[in-house]
Amino acid sequence: MSETPTSPQSLPRRWQPLSAIDRRVAGVLAEKAKTTPDAYPMSLNAVCTGCNQKSNRDPVMQLEPADVEESLDRLRELGAVGIVEGFGRVARYRHYLYDWLGVEKVELSVMTELLLRGDQTEGELRTRASRMDPIPDLPALRNVLNGLMAKELVVSLTPEGRGHVVTHNLYKPREMEVLRVKYSGAAPAAAAPGSASSSYDIPPTSSSSESVRRDLELLRAEAAQLRTDMELLKAMHDQTAEEVRRLKEALGA
Repeated sequence: MSETPTSPQSLPRRWQPLSAIDRRVAGVLAEKAKTTPDAYPMSLNAVCTGCNQKSNRDPVMQLEPADVEESLDRLRELGAVGIVEGFGRVARYRHYLYDWLGVEKVELSVMTELLLRGDQTEGELRTRASRMDPIPDLPALRNVLNGLMAKELVVSLTPEGRGHVVTHNLYKPREMEVLRVKYSGAAPAAAAPGSASSSYDIPPTSSSSESVRRDLELLRAEAAQLRTDMELLKAMHDQTAEEVRRLKEALGA
C-alpha cells in the first residue's frame, strides 16, 4: 500500500508531544512507507525490527515486541496509527501522520528523519531526508523548515547560519528543556559536542572535500539501510508464505 498525503491545510492541529518509543515507532512507519512500500503496511515484528535497527537511528534502541505493541496502541488512540484489514491473521499497521501532523510529502520526510534521529544540522538533515524525497539544496530545505516552523513542528536549537541545528517539537516538555540547555552555549558554526548527529560531523575543510566526505557517509548509511530493508522484505515474504501454507491446510482440512 503506497502512502499519499491528503490535503492537510484545513485540518485542525491534532499532534501532541510523544514519548521516545512512540516517536520511534511513528518514525519507522513513516520511513518504511516511503523506502520499502512493498513491505508496508507493517506487522508488529517488522515495526519492532525497524525500531531496533542500528542504521539511521539515534539513540539505538532494543525494544521488545510488547513495548512496540503498547506504543502502537497509544498511537492508535491518538489517531496517528491504524490497523489495516485484509492481511490474514497477522495485524498490519500504517501511519496517518500526513493528517495527524498536518504536513505535505517532503515535510513528512523531514519530520521522519527528525523523529528517527532528533537534533541535527540542516546539512545532515537534507542529506538524510533526501533518501525519501529529493531535496536539491539547503535553500530548498530551509523553505520546508520554514513551513514546519510555522506549524510549530520544528524548532531551532542554535542561531541560524552555518551548522544551524534544528529538531522536531514532539518532545515531552522536560526533554525539550534539556535539549535547549544543551545547546544554549553552542556556537552557530557547529553542533554542540555529543549531538545526536555527531557520527556525521565533518571537520572544516575545503568545500569539495567536505562534499565528498558527506557523500561517502550518505552512501554508507544507504548501504546499511538497504541491508536492513532487504532483511525486512525477506521476513515479510517468509511470513506471507507461512500464512498461505496455513490457509491451504485449513481449506484442505
